[in-house]
Amino acid sequence: MTPAAPPSLTIRHARPADLPRVAELAVEHAVYEKAAPPAPGLADRLAALLFATDAPRLRCLVAEHPGDGHLVGYATCAPELSTWDGREYLHLDCLFLEAGQRGLGAGPMLMNAVLAEAHALGLTEVQWQTPAWNEGAIRFYDRLGAQAKEKLRYTLPVPDGSHAPAG
Repeated sequence: MTPAAPPSLTIRHARPADLPRVAELAVEHAVYEKAAPPAPGLADRLAALLFATDAPRLRCLVAEHPGDGHLVGYATCAPELSTWDGREYLHLDCLFLEAGQRGLGAGPMLMNAVLAEAHALGLTEVQWQTPAWNEGAIRFYDRLGAQAKEKLRYTLPVPDGSHAPAG
C-alpha cells in the first residue's frame, strides 16, 4: 500500500515562473543519477519548449506545497511514436522528487498526473526508463504494475555540417 501524500501537496502543470526551480530540480536529478548536469540556461530552454508555441510537445507537471509554493518534484513527458506498434505513446522523460519527499505518496500522484496527461492526449500507454542501479525507482515502478523492458539507451551527437557519421 502506498503511503498517503502530504495533505497540502498538489500536482499541477508548470507555469513560466516555476522554471528556475524546475531547472534546480533537474540539476539535483542529474546528481542523483550520476549524470552530467544540464547546461546553463535550462530554464530558458524549457520555457521555449513549454510556452513559446501554441502546441507544445513537452509537458511539465510539478509537485507543489500550496501554502508556500515550494516545488518538491517534477515530471516531464512528451508524445512519441512506436513504429512496431504503429501508434503514439507518452514518453515520461523525467520524474524526480527531493530526497525528503520520496516515499510519502508524491510519486504516485505525479504518475497519476502523467497517466491523466496521456489520457487527455488520447494515448493508451506511457513508457520510460530508469538506470539499472536505481533500485528504489525500480521498486516504485514495479509497485505501480509497470513492466520493464531490457534495452540500452544510446546517444549520438549530430555532427556540424551536412554529412552523417561513417558506419
